[in-house]
Amino acid sequence: MQSMLVIGLGRFGRNLALHLMELGNEVMVIDKNEEVVDQLAPYVTQAKIGDCMKEPVLDALGVSNFDICFVCISEDFQSSLEITSLLKDYGASRVVAKADREIHAKFLRKIGANEVIYPERDMAQRAAVKYSAQNIFDYIEFTSEYAIFEIEVPAKWIGKSLKEVDVRSRYRINVIGQKNDQQVIPITSADFVFLPGEHLLLAGSKKDLLMLAKEK
Repeated sequence: MQSMLVIGLGRFGRNLALHLMELGNEVMVIDKNEEVVDQLAPYVTQAKIGDCMKEPVLDALGVSNFDICFVCISEDFQSSLEITSLLKDYGASRVVAKADREIHAKFLRKIGANEVIYPERDMAQRAAVKYSAQNIFDYIEFTSEYAIFEIEVPAKWIGKSLKEVDVRSRYRINVIGQKNDQQVIPITSADFVFLPGEHLLLAGSKKDLLMLAKEK
């Protein structure tokens, strides 16, 4: 369990806070909009009303006590910059800031952001990959080149074993496991036989995975 501070409760900030709570973290949220704070208060560890552009507000939060501070200001980039800088001044150990453009990310890093995230860009990339082939059900990106895809068993693999298909040598892809509902079952035996309708988790380069996913 980690202690998180989420500054800014726009759509992204609200959803981030809720998912962090679902994963068992302690989450404090803060925003100057009283209505938004009141709506989220029952679902997080602590909720405060305040303008983090004001130094006494940040000082009172004790930002150095949080494992991660998220700056989720989207409508005012100047505020995002100043809050990120103030967080570092007050001893925040790890600051993750939201950016919409690369030039924004560049400035955020310069003033101390440890990491910068691009929710809209990342979602667009994820959608582009997912819908580039009909049988991609999910997708997790590791780097710009490598990822994990969830796809349906290719027709040419059905009835054959992992050894017979020779996935690693022929496709330059690793078979991680079989997904059944929300449960992942590791595939460790070369004698595993592929059955119709199964969902597989495959790891490799996006280029190789997309080529396989597009095969009939």
